[in-house]
Amino acid sequence: MKARYQYRFYPTSQQRQSLAQLFGCVRVVWNDALALCKQSEKLPSNNDLQKLVITQAKKTVEREWLATVSNIPLQQSVADLGVAYKNFFDSLKGKRKGKKVGTPRFKKKTGRQSARFRIGGFSIKGDSVYLAKIGEMSPIWSRELPSEPSSVTVIKDAANRYFLSFVVEVEPIQIHAKNQSIGIDLGIKTFAFMSNGESAKAPDYSKLDRKIRRKQRKLARQQPGSKRREVTRLQIAKLHNQIADKRKDFLHKLSTKVVRENQIIVLEDLNISGMVKNRKLSRAISLQGWSMFRTFCDGKSVRYGRDFRVINRWEPTSQICSDCGFRWGKLDLKVRTVQCINCGSTHDRDENASKNIEKVGIGHCHDSKQTVRERKTTSVAIPVDPSRIIAALAR
Repeated sequence: MKARYQYRFYPTSQQRQSLAQLFGCVRVVWNDALALCKQSEKLPSNNDLQKLVITQAKKTVEREWLATVSNIPLQQSVADLGVAYKNFFDSLKGKRKGKKVGTPRFKKKTGRQSARFRIGGFSIKGDSVYLAKIGEMSPIWSRELPSEPSSVTVIKDAANRYFLSFVVEVEPIQIHAKNQSIGIDLGIKTFAFMSNGESAKAPDYSKLDRKIRRKQRKLARQQPGSKRREVTRLQIAKLHNQIADKRKDFLHKLSTKVVRENQIIVLEDLNISGMVKNRKLSRAISLQGWSMFRTFCDGKSVRYGRDFRVINRWEPTSQICSDCGFRWGKLDLKVRTVQCINCGSTHDRDENASKNIEKVGIGHCHDSKQTVRERKTTSVAIPVDPSRIIAALAR
């Protein structure tokens, strides 16, 4: 299986200039090819696009500077556009799972920039990486590459940080799992509550988030195109990177721990796009990174030989007693503790949901339909009178 290994590097002033030219050429080739696709009635092939926007464009006065950079990243830019259109059409036809993919968009100068080199456009010499027509880079090797990379992508993010991202082949990891299965309920205050009783709290992003909101208000008042506005934009980008790095570190460590210790990992398919429409919770939900955690668990399960499962979002995991299967109905979000009127057991809301997620995932759920037919549902989430429990059991 393939994996990405990313390393940061610090280019010299001359290399920064060369990389800026490379990013500009890649961006122009993408935009020219996209403009041709939008004007054509039938989508051109990759070979035709490469001839028009690269080979023939170099012979013109307006695009002759395309010859100053390596031809490989330019070809890869056109190939990436073809993949983007394929994903768009597959999404329209229902062949692609997940959220609907929109049409490719034109690239801008600001924001993230990237260029990909395949074999022949780069080489690794000791601790340095040579890129065609750029020179030798010296990344910070935080870990060794497990195998020879098939491609390398040079990246410049919105905060002007530079990275080298290698695609390598990795071997599966064989580790015996301590537990057979686990169900995980994702939340906001407690990021993950697990069916074995453990929980994981996400880092506190509130201070950084407040700084971002204050800087964004300042940015809105500044003159577009001014130097001070650019300084504020970089400050906002650095704050966003701090949150993203902190979140990614937390999610990587948690997902690795979960996958290493459990053979079957069960999550709930959350309707995140619908949940963020709640104006009171949208910002808090967006900061959590639930989708990223699911992606990490899914990818690492393949490498560790684990069984990753996702249950239907409509399963009433928070409405059913995990002990007896009695369904008490919907609960308000502020209700955190529930006492079952059928068996009398008291449950923490998140712990109860995680246990039900595990049972549904491994196929041993209570027969909740039969329970609903015999018992009345209730939304009561406070301790009830013992006589009511006895009455319910006596029916």
